[in-house]
Amino acid sequence: MSASWDEARRDRRYARKAGGGPLWHFLRGFIKHPVMVGSIIPSSRAVIDRMLEPVDWANCKLFVEYGPGVGTFTEHVLRRMAPDATLIAIDTNEDFVRYLRGKFRDSRLLPVSGSAADVCQIIADCGFEQADYVLSGLPFSTLPAGVGPKIAEETAEALRPGGAFLVYQFKAKVRDYMAPHFDRIDKAFEWINIPPCHLFWGWKD
Repeated sequence: MSASWDEARRDRRYARKAGGGPLWHFLRGFIKHPVMVGSIIPSSRAVIDRMLEPVDWANCKLFVEYGPGVGTFTEHVLRRMAPDATLIAIDTNEDFVRYLRGKFRDSRLLPVSGSAADVCQIIADCGFEQADYVLSGLPFSTLPAGVGPKIAEETAEALRPGGAFLVYQFKAKVRDYMAPHFDRIDKAFEWINIPPCHLFWGWKD
């Protein structure tokens, strides 16, 4: 039986308990918090695979995800992570945090209700010093004034040397926030998504 079939069956099973499937919860999250969710359509598999491709999973002990929503990326990060690695998923929407806790029965996942701007404190509270990788789909172009630059600064501080800030966006504004903190920023564009999106990898040297 394929992993995608297992995933779909699990989603349907959990949907019956949670009062709706992933798309329903994603849409509800968008309606309640449109500035923080940014899209009504979860990311495509093409975006997920391309975004995660540069990650050195064998040497990744702590992966952090901003705005995990209903776990579209979370599922694939967990599938790739080592058995002794940890994924901290940070979301300001408590509905999404509860959804993740119920959907994923994986001890490596720590869903946290909080702001990405406080990532250093959140990592410390979870018992870690620095992250290997941080992934974000937060809509930086629509965040309140000052929040985007603060998140970029905090993320750079939270990453270990050699780590990376992985960002997927519909607009390229986030690069302006990343540039002061990351000397090397790789970029790409993925058309197979609704809508197509910019991809950035900021490396901490």
